[in-house]
Amino acid sequence: MSDKTILLENIDPVELYGVNNSKLELLKNFFTKLKIISRGSELRIIGEPEEIKRFEHRIETLIEHYHRYNQITHSDFEQILLGETERSGSSKLQDDEVLLFGNAGKIIRARTENQFKMVEASRENDLILAVGPAGTGKTYTAIALAVKALKSRQVKKIVLSRPAVEAGENLGFLPGDMKEKIDPYLQPLYDALGDMIPPKKLKDFLEEGIIQIAPLAFMRGRTLENAFVILDEAQNATINQFKMFVTRMGMQAKFIVTGDITQIDLPRKKQSGLLHAFKVLRNIKGMSIIEFNQQDIVRHPLVKQIVAAYERYQNEDEESNYSPKSY
Repeated sequence: MSDKTILLENIDPVELYGVNNSKLELLKNFFTKLKIISRGSELRIIGEPEEIKRFEHRIETLIEHYHRYNQITHSDFEQILLGETERSGSSKLQDDEVLLFGNAGKIIRARTENQFKMVEASRENDLILAVGPAGTGKTYTAIALAVKALKSRQVKKIVLSRPAVEAGENLGFLPGDMKEKIDPYLQPLYDALGDMIPPKKLKDFLEEGIIQIAPLAFMRGRTLENAFVILDEAQNATINQFKMFVTRMGMQAKFIVTGDITQIDLPRKKQSGLLHAFKVLRNIKGMSIIEFNQQDIVRHPLVKQIVAAYERYQNEDEESNYSPKSY
């Protein structure tokens, strides 16, 4: 007889044991030759060495399944115990299209032509500029790529940033300390992560610095290695800020920059670093520019019509203000 203790790392024991230990009972009923004692995040196993080895393999498979799909149902649990590890109906989709499985098994994948282009570009390029109107999934796709890279251990950390530009609001009048003032600007990034990573794990990642979310100004002086780095709302970065950001790139790093050039909130005298980068960086090898459009909008159907209406109005306004003397 052998005695072994297995430490359950990177998984909430409740996810593995089930409500009222329902999944744990399945485990005990399947391995009747073993004595299984659970103590929080520890499993003590007593029995023959070969049977313990078989148990360890099944536990590893169960945990891998949970990390892959962010859930493990009773049906999944039973299939894995029986050695049927294929997730029915999803293998083809997973290989061809799925970026990752979010919370409760939510399938997160590219859904439009330019989102697919962005995914393909990330495989071959270490710097991507993704621009286009609101609702096209630029940031969401970028964060999904980052989480996928972290899960597959291609990178050791994710760094997400935004310029803290005041769009009609004044930071100084917001209550709280600096973090409390800045967090509302970064909330869309938290929201996207919350779709893809279980709450407890996300909290741990944030506390441990594996995922970092910070205003653009906090990037100065850093060298970001083995990291997936995203700059969101980059149209609100000045030329100097943009240059500062892209030169943070260290070895084994991937950078994605997203922005909407129709929503620049910078003071009129300051030029957008994103617009400037289009001219300066366009022909650099190893980077890619993806231009999203109205056809990529994946929000409420009205959003597509709203964006089109604003574009028509802007074009008409520019034509009405045209003067040959200005040239």
